[in-house]
Amino acid sequence: MQKKVEAYIRQYQMLEQGSRVIAAVSGGADSVCLLHILVTLKEKFGLEIQTVHVHHGLRGAEADRDAEFVRELSEQWKVPCLVVYRDAAAYARERGMGVEEAGRELRYEAFYEAAKALHGARIAVAHHQEDQAETILHNLFRGSGLKGLGGMAPVRDRVIRPLLCVGRRDIQEYLEEQGIGWRQDSTNDSTDYTRNKLRHKVIPMVCQEVNGQAVAHIVAAGERMRQAQAYFEKEAAEVLRAYGREEAGEESRYRRIGLPSQAVARLPDIMQAYVVMEIMGRLGGARRDLLSVHVQQVIDLTKKQTGKTFFLPWGIRAYREYDMVWLEAGERNGKTEQGMLLNHPSFSVECFPASILREKHQKIPEKKYTKWFDYDKIKGTLSVRTRQTGDYITLKDGKKKTIKAFMIDEKIPRSRRDEMLLLTEGHHVLWIIGCRISEFYKITDETQQILQVKTDGGEEHGGKDSCPDFGGGCEQEDQ
Repeated sequence: MQKKVEAYIRQYQMLEQGSRVIAAVSGGADSVCLLHILVTLKEKFGLEIQTVHVHHGLRGAEADRDAEFVRELSEQWKVPCLVVYRDAAAYARERGMGVEEAGRELRYEAFYEAAKALHGARIAVAHHQEDQAETILHNLFRGSGLKGLGGMAPVRDRVIRPLLCVGRRDIQEYLEEQGIGWRQDSTNDSTDYTRNKLRHKVIPMVCQEVNGQAVAHIVAAGERMRQAQAYFEKEAAEVLRAYGREEAGEESRYRRIGLPSQAVARLPDIMQAYVVMEIMGRLGGARRDLLSVHVQQVIDLTKKQTGKTFFLPWGIRAYREYDMVWLEAGERNGKTEQGMLLNHPSFSVECFPASILREKHQKIPEKKYTKWFDYDKIKGTLSVRTRQTGDYITLKDGKKKTIKAFMIDEKIPRSRRDEMLLLTEGHHVLWIIGCRISEFYKITDETQQILQVKTDGGEEHGGKDSCPDFGGGCEQEDQ
């Protein structure tokens, strides 16, 4: 076991001689095994190790016992220990997210803070093969691309995963042979969370009924997916090197990267998508905030007339200009050629099953700059833009009202009407940003998939906490 993990560490160059390591230890079998193996390698690699345990303020006395167990174990193995206390439930409520997601964010925040204090240490986490299989299946069922189907990387940023080469049974047998105990988190046995359903129901059933080596095969497929992802990213960079153009404005007020529309059209579909994602990455965006709808918007520009514009996450604008398709970030004299503000809010989008809310008995949060929509009712491409002739919104009585008429009725000043951003499907407005949403796209008991749209509000659009005061104002919806 120790030799196998050491070989895996060397294969992916996770540790160097004299490395500093933060060991994320919950007290469970996986993390205890990870810490023990790091301790056995301490002298060989000249490691400086510190354990970090995050107490989420959940599970009461059980969580207290886990923290004390990690302290005692660290002391026994002569490793400094840091216990960090966080309120995961409060964090989740403040941000309108699930407790599981909140706990993960808080854990990694604590790990990175500890790594920084330890002068840029590596962060060792205890994910193993079953965790990898769960991640890949979870991403598959959510509709992920190649990157998600590749699962967790052995090395990402400062995070290393030395146990991805072994399974849960290997870990428990190792601890039993070494005479080492561990703590059992009671929430791991619950099937309230999607991952636990995969862990306790789906994967065991597949291993029993389909193939006993299913986990190993899923993990191997994930590795091939990561290799494919790396290949397409490399090829996308080559396409940009050969055909791309990059320009920047004076004093770097804006930066844009473009490709001839004919060059994009000649690429295979999958390469078109990777080229778009490569450009987004170079302009400072985050690929994780992109959905297929964003990528397709850019690709569709090869078939549009000049002047057509879409807004993408991270304040990036995509548009057609003669025979070129451009993606642009920054500010060009405050406005685009069509008068739309470039200094608009950044957006992030996520789609998830409505069953998650029903299982947890959660209500739609009342947040001004986070809105949830019935994803299944969206048939076309979504855009974030200013108003156009023909735009309309659906009201509570099911009647449609033009955006022009709506703004007049709400006493929105004429000077502000062309600055307000809209989330639209064609000319149907889902959301007047910071204001009303369409009744048509609201979530109902029949909703199967939910589209969550978050925005920071933007300085030009009223900020995070306030809807612009338009005299008559906009009625705030409860969704």
